[in-house]
Amino acid sequence: MSKKLYRSNDRKVFGVCGGIAEYLDIDPTIVRLIWIILTCSGGSGAILYLIAAILMDNRPDYVSRYENQ
Repeated sequence: MSKKLYRSNDRKVFGVCGGIAEYLDIDPTIVRLIWIILTCSGGSGAILYLIAAILMDNRPDYVSRYENQ
């Protein structure tokens, strides 16, 4: 079975870094630090993050904390 890249259920903003960390099987803090470095060195990290947030799907088991209120 092949792995699929999803946004993480353990979200800080959109779940992009957590989803990438789950896909690569590494600690999400490492991915977040790399993303911060990319953002601070020219701003490309912010643009890539927004693109990834738009393109990546939610996990099939994702339930919004705002549903059923």
